[in-house]
Amino acid sequence: MSIRKSINTNTLQQLSYTVSCPGSGAFSLERLGTMSFTKNEEAVSPVIGVILMVAITVILAAVIAAFVFGMSGSIQKTKTVAATAQQTDANTIVLTYQGGQDSQTCVGIYWTSSAAAGSESSTVLMGYTSAQTALTVGQTATIAASSQKDHIVGTAYFSDGSSQVILDNNI
Repeated sequence: MSIRKSINTNTLQQLSYTVSCPGSGAFSLERLGTMSFTKNEEAVSPVIGVILMVAITVILAAVIAAFVFGMSGSIQKTKTVAATAQQTDANTIVLTYQGGQDSQTCVGIYWTSSAAAGSESSTVLMGYTSAQTALTVGQTATIAASSQKDHIVGTAYFSDGSSQVILDNNI
């Protein structure tokens, strides 16, 4: 069996098929009327999808970049100073300012001592938080010790107005 298709290209109005079978001869099927051509929009969907994905990626990258670069300006540099606390006897803890790379900008240290039960037992201020005079390296202060373990916290204040914890220890 063989099928042959022919189109009248001048008018595009007649489409004919000729079917021939061995032993039975040939017959013809004709379809009259105008041919309809449909628009093929299959490729439009993937193209629009790719454009949308690229647009979303660019917008997301811009938002993340603005967030990351916007935050970097508010991060403060960590100051490098040190202090020690040691219990010299049953009733006294000696706090010593050891200095450090940023010792010229440290103007005061606020010390707190609390017993293991969590109640604040005593505080002491070394230097002044509002003065612009740096603490002297080796400067000491004493704080009363409790009969339990004491939690000592030293918060340093700097001439630029910043503060940070420089000692957090249990003695």
